[in-house]
Amino acid sequence: MMTTERETQSNRRFQLTRRATLSGGVLTLAAAQLSSPWGLPETSAAEDITTDDRARSLKVGLITDLHYADKAPVGSRHYRETLGKLDEAAKQFEQQNVDLVVELGDLIDAASSVDDELRYLETINRKYSAIADDRHYVLGNHCVDTLTKDEFLGSVGQEKSYKSFDRGGIHFVILDACFRSDGTPYGRRNFKWTDANVSAEELQWLQADLNANAKPVIVFAHQRLDVSNSHGVKNNADVRTILESSGNVAAVFQGHSHANDLNEINGIHYCTLVAMVEGSGEQNNGYSVLEIDPKGELRLSGFRKQTDRHWTA
Repeated sequence: MMTTERETQSNRRFQLTRRATLSGGVLTLAAAQLSSPWGLPETSAAEDITTDDRARSLKVGLITDLHYADKAPVGSRHYRETLGKLDEAAKQFEQQNVDLVVELGDLIDAASSVDDELRYLETINRKYSAIADDRHYVLGNHCVDTLTKDEFLGSVGQEKSYKSFDRGGIHFVILDACFRSDGTPYGRRNFKWTDANVSAEELQWLQADLNANAKPVIVFAHQRLDVSNSHGVKNNADVRTILESSGNVAAVFQGHSHANDLNEINGIHYCTLVAMVEGSGEQNNGYSVLEIDPKGELRLSGFRKQTDRHWTA
């Protein structure tokens, strides 16, 4: 009996073991692959993959939880200082020659008025948008505390709050968990931050998107998909089921809880990145560069307080 292309891709699933070792201070998670290198498919038919794509790594600059606001510090959060911290990250991204940048949510903090919130957003986005033309935004709960989703997205020039795109043979997915349990989108203080959900419509879109995809997948989210506490998406088990069923998802990068963390669930690694807003001074910065090697290695180089991660296929 002939197998379908989808079945063939499923059989190639990037299967990760639960063995972890420390080497040179870098956490390395061993992985086993059944067939061709994970990084890129064996053929480039109907794909935008060039010889150069196959020969070099793809680099993604990652930042999260900047919480920029023109206001005094509260506790460990130093809102104004994220401007300088982002400048440092931008210089590093330029040196690393990143191909694209992604911010994983809470780019701004809450303001007392829409006008103030738009001013915060304009200020921080001026610096963020100067880093790269190929840039992407994940919605965080603070992004839409005072603004609506349309106001935020319109201000940064991103059409949708959840989407997918391909770069260098990799399929990237951006998720939006800023929905209440009843499906209402966050906006204008109409929500509790602990009630984070991926909507039914978005779940249907995600299933269809991954069903139509045969490339390796990296997912970006704000609220966490790997925990059941207050920082977790309430229906994250439904999201994980869809991710696992695709057979192509290697890792999820997320923010929200402000601290380094890493969990592996059914062959997918959930990597939580440190917040940029926490702590005063350049030593309390945190950002990273994700390098995806054509041979199937995913290396996260962390700077300042961000921990290094390394998945080897």
